[in-house]
Amino acid sequence: MNKRELSSIPCPIEYTIELLSGKWKMHVIWQVAKQEVIRFNELRRQLNGISNVMLTQTLQELQEAGVIYRNQYNEVPPRVEYSLTDLGKELLPVFGVLEKWGKQSGWPKTDRFPL
Repeated sequence: MNKRELSSIPCPIEYTIELLSGKWKMHVIWQVAKQEVIRFNELRRQLNGISNVMLTQTLQELQEAGVIYRNQYNEVPPRVEYSLTDLGKELLPVFGVLEKWGKQSGWPKTDRFPL
Protein backbone atom coordinates (compact mmCIF):
# COMPACT_ATOMS: atom_id res chain seq x y z
CA MET A 1 0.00 0.00 0.00
CA ASN A 2 1.47 3.35 -0.99
CA LYS A 3 1.67 6.46 1.15
CA ARG A 4 -1.36 8.07 -0.49
CA GLU A 5 -3.54 5.04 0.24
CA LEU A 6 -2.24 4.88 3.82
CA SER A 7 -3.05 8.55 4.36
CA SER A 8 -6.72 7.90 3.61
CA ILE A 9 -7.12 5.47 6.54
CA PRO A 10 -9.09 7.34 9.26
CA CYS A 11 -8.18 5.18 12.29
CA PRO A 12 -4.61 5.23 13.67
CA ILE A 13 -4.79 1.55 14.67
CA GLU A 14 -5.96 0.52 11.19
CA TYR A 15 -3.21 2.71 9.71
CA THR A 16 -0.54 0.98 11.80
CA ILE A 17 -1.87 -2.50 11.07
CA GLU A 18 -1.94 -1.77 7.34
CA LEU A 19 1.54 -0.24 7.44
CA LEU A 20 3.01 -3.29 9.20
CA SER A 21 0.90 -5.96 7.50
CA GLY A 22 2.48 -8.52 5.27
CA LYS A 23 4.60 -11.56 5.86
CA TRP A 24 7.97 -9.82 6.06
CA LYS A 25 7.65 -6.21 7.27
CA MET A 26 7.88 -6.84 10.99
CA HIS A 27 10.67 -9.38 10.43
CA VAL A 28 12.64 -6.81 8.43
CA ILE A 29 12.13 -4.11 11.06
CA TRP A 30 13.22 -6.49 13.82
CA GLN A 31 16.38 -7.61 11.99
CA VAL A 32 17.37 -4.05 11.11
CA ALA A 33 16.78 -3.01 14.73
CA LYS A 34 18.96 -5.83 16.05
CA GLN A 35 21.84 -4.93 13.73
CA GLU A 36 21.30 -1.12 13.80
CA VAL A 37 22.92 -0.87 10.35
CA ILE A 38 22.73 -3.75 7.91
CA ARG A 39 23.48 -4.38 4.25
CA PHE A 40 21.03 -6.02 1.87
CA ASN A 41 22.74 -9.42 1.57
CA GLU A 42 23.22 -9.76 5.32
CA LEU A 43 19.58 -8.87 5.88
CA ARG A 44 18.52 -11.47 3.29
CA ARG A 45 20.62 -14.12 5.08
CA GLN A 46 18.89 -13.28 8.37
CA LEU A 47 15.44 -13.70 6.80
CA ASN A 48 15.28 -17.35 5.82
CA GLY A 49 13.01 -17.86 2.81
CA ILE A 50 12.66 -14.29 1.55
CA SER A 51 13.39 -13.64 -2.12
CA ASN A 52 15.46 -10.72 -3.38
CA VAL A 53 12.38 -9.25 -5.04
CA MET A 54 10.26 -9.49 -1.88
CA LEU A 55 13.01 -8.04 0.30
CA THR A 56 13.50 -5.15 -2.13
CA GLN A 57 9.75 -4.46 -2.24
CA THR A 58 9.43 -4.65 1.56
CA LEU A 59 12.37 -2.31 2.09
CA GLN A 60 10.96 0.16 -0.43
CA GLU A 61 7.55 0.16 1.26
CA LEU A 62 9.09 0.67 4.69
CA GLN A 63 11.31 3.41 3.31
CA GLU A 64 8.30 5.17 1.75
CA ALA A 65 6.51 4.92 5.10
CA GLY A 66 9.48 6.57 6.82
CA VAL A 67 10.38 3.52 8.94
CA ILE A 68 13.61 2.46 7.19
CA TYR A 69 16.46 4.68 6.05
CA ARG A 70 18.44 3.66 2.96
CA ASN A 71 21.98 5.00 2.69
CA GLN A 72 23.69 4.44 -0.66
CA TYR A 73 27.42 5.00 -0.93
CA ASN A 74 28.75 5.92 -4.36
CA GLU A 75 31.53 3.35 -4.44
CA VAL A 76 32.55 0.58 -6.76
CA PRO A 77 30.96 -1.82 -6.09
CA PRO A 78 28.00 0.17 -4.73
CA ARG A 79 27.28 -0.24 -1.04
CA VAL A 80 23.82 0.21 0.44
CA GLU A 81 23.04 0.12 4.15
CA TYR A 82 19.70 0.13 5.92
CA SER A 83 18.85 1.41 9.38
CA LEU A 84 15.75 2.45 11.29
CA THR A 85 14.63 6.05 11.18
CA ASP A 86 13.57 7.77 14.39
CA LEU A 87 10.00 6.85 13.47
CA GLY A 88 11.06 3.22 13.02
CA LYS A 89 12.82 3.22 16.39
CA GLU A 90 9.54 4.30 17.99
CA LEU A 91 8.18 0.85 17.05
CA LEU A 92 10.71 -0.96 19.26
CA PRO A 93 8.63 -0.70 22.47
CA VAL A 94 5.81 -2.36 20.51
CA PHE A 95 8.12 -5.30 19.84
CA GLY A 96 8.81 -5.45 23.57
CA VAL A 97 5.08 -5.65 24.29
CA LEU A 98 4.69 -8.37 21.64
CA GLU A 99 7.55 -10.33 23.22
CA LYS A 100 5.96 -10.06 26.66
CA TRP A 101 2.57 -11.11 25.31
CA GLY A 102 4.12 -14.05 23.46
CA LYS A 103 5.80 -15.30 26.62
CA GLN A 104 2.60 -14.94 28.66
CA SER A 105 0.47 -16.66 26.05
CA GLY A 106 2.36 -19.94 26.26
CA TRP A 107 5.15 -19.48 23.73
CA PRO A 108 7.37 -22.57 23.93
CA LYS A 109 10.87 -21.29 24.59
CA THR A 110 13.56 -23.17 22.70
CA ASP A 111 17.30 -22.76 22.28
CA ARG A 112 16.62 -21.52 18.77
CA PHE A 113 15.26 -18.17 19.95
CA PRO A 114 16.83 -17.32 23.30
CA LEU A 115 15.64 -13.98 24.65
